[in-house]
Amino acid sequence: MTMPASAKQQAQNLLDFIDASPSPWHAVSTITACLRKNGFRPLIENQHWDFGKRGKYYVVRDGASVIAFVIGQKPIVESGFKIVGAHTDSPGLRLKPKAAYASEGMAQLGVEVYGGPILATFSDRDLSIAGRVIIQHSDGLASHHVRLKESVVRLPNLAIHMNREVNEKGLLLHKQTGLPLIFGFAADTADAHQQLTQALADEMNVKPEAILTWDLNVYDTQKGSLWGAKQEFIANSQLDNLASCHAAMTALLETDHPASTNICAFFDHEEVGSESATGADGSFMSDVIQRICGFYQISDEDRLRSFANSYFISADMAHAYHPNHPSAYDPAHHAIVNQGPVIKTNANQRYSTNASTAARFIQLCKQANVPYQEYAHRTDLGCGSTIGPTLAAQLGMPTIDIGNPMWAMHSIRESAGVQDHSYMIQVLKQHFTC
Repeated sequence: MTMPASAKQQAQNLLDFIDASPSPWHAVSTITACLRKNGFRPLIENQHWDFGKRGKYYVVRDGASVIAFVIGQKPIVESGFKIVGAHTDSPGLRLKPKAAYASEGMAQLGVEVYGGPILATFSDRDLSIAGRVIIQHSDGLASHHVRLKESVVRLPNLAIHMNREVNEKGLLLHKQTGLPLIFGFAADTADAHQQLTQALADEMNVKPEAILTWDLNVYDTQKGSLWGAKQEFIANSQLDNLASCHAAMTALLETDHPASTNICAFFDHEEVGSESATGADGSFMSDVIQRICGFYQISDEDRLRSFANSYFISADMAHAYHPNHPSAYDPAHHAIVNQGPVIKTNANQRYSTNASTAARFIQLCKQANVPYQEYAHRTDLGCGSTIGPTLAAQLGMPTIDIGNPMWAMHSIRESAGVQDHSYMIQVLKQHFTC
């Protein structure tokens, strides 16, 4: 399969987007920079909102979630909202508040497991630290993004001579004792802590004593890449779910003068259940929609009418068929890389898809000349979930769960298809346009 040059360029744009976004806070910063460059204006939650009839706006909540919208040319009550939702967080390792300590002269960093990562994939990688740090300034508190660019931590494997059954039983890492990262040498815990705070302070050009606390995660310093015999695949961290964020944002930016009011909503905390102020199970989406309707003096009844005329696409990555493990899949539901977006269905509503919303997405694919696939999990395996069911229940809108097929979901290094990313952008543009 030869990849079109345009698809390769879109895939490279995705890789660059992910490489610039080693944490949810960086991802939102990267997204908002693109939005501002394309004429979107920021709104602040604790300020009065005042915007024009056909303006383009975005609002950020606590640095890690962002909602962008474009006011459509038709009245909202008639055309409803065309929404795409995704999430900015990925499973991995998060530093504890008192992360640094010393052990036998070694400086180590304690971590918590965030979400459901494949822990073994974090071993023997060039790792570093990124996120946000809260700083005490003379005039108050400020949040700073920080990214240590060099590899500063590592999780070395135990030699096979001391773990003879690792190839038969797999690498098992105890979450408390097996995951602390090696950071360097330290005389004692105070020395280890000083080294960590100094490294963060130097990167932000502040004094170490100004650092109050942080939200920091571990990230892989290896950049994303194209791979395969014809460079038809992509590999990077955080494809789940920054690939969906990038596709939705690109589609929104490439849609001119939409008839309906278009919304892209990117939430934090999906990987841990979405139940937070910045998660999809919080009030962020309904707050933004209510304020839009309030500005245009849309009554509660007309707002509910607009919801019935709306369509919400929950975009999250899907499980691609792995030829080495055919028994892991339902025999009739093999999602193949580079063969189009996947409609995800689960009878127990782990996905929000039903026949009506699926048919509507199939129509969009046909209108955009994009192939589509259908996926259901093996009945005897537990199925993951998304923001789709949460927001469908909150808003009462017709909702579907879709995503591009990928391998190694929740690994620190995931893989997907070049052509699929292009397909996803095309069909989401169709969604925003029609």
